[in-house]
Amino acid sequence: KVYYLLNKPRGVISSVSDEKNRKTVIDLMPHVKERIYPVGRLDWDTTGLLILTNDGDFTDKMIHPRNEIDKVYLARVKGIATKENLRPLTRGVVIDGKKTNIIKVDHEKNLSVFELTIHEGRNHQVKKMFESVGLLVDKLSRTRFGTLDLTGLRPGESRRLNKKEISQLHNAAVNKVK
Repeated sequence: KVYYLLNKPRGVISSVSDEKNRKTVIDLMPHVKERIYPVGRLDWDTTGLLILTNDGDFTDKMIHPRNEIDKVYLARVKGIATKENLRPLTRGVVIDGKKTNIIKVDHEKNLSVFELTIHEGRNHQVKKMFESVGLLVDKLSRTRFGTLDLTGLRPGESRRLNKKEISQLHNAAVNKVK
């Protein structure tokens, strides 16, 4: 089993292949000989932390909401957000017929840049959450996944996860299930 951390740049598809011949995250990993795939997805225009592996059980543990693995995003929205239009985000909003859960939303006054922590990873979830309160996401990046962050990795760069990092992620998922 192999595990990699990638700082996904904008304009790259979170997929193993693409029928439209667009650049994929696998194209950024030519040094990897094993057949790997992304753990979850980041949109074409979303940057940041993405794990790639060939371990299906690990992938399931990382992406299933029941395991409550923190996924932290930095979102910049168009316009200035107010307390009134942000309040629903802190309570959860209904997206595609299901209510979302957020641990926290942090932002500075007069800036429309937010740090969100979520456990789910539904299709376009963060963008749809902001749209539901009248805000459009201009820029989005995943900065943390569980205990991992992007320290030392520039966009497009990757590295292998070490045994301690893999163990910490496994343990976080196992402890949430109990």
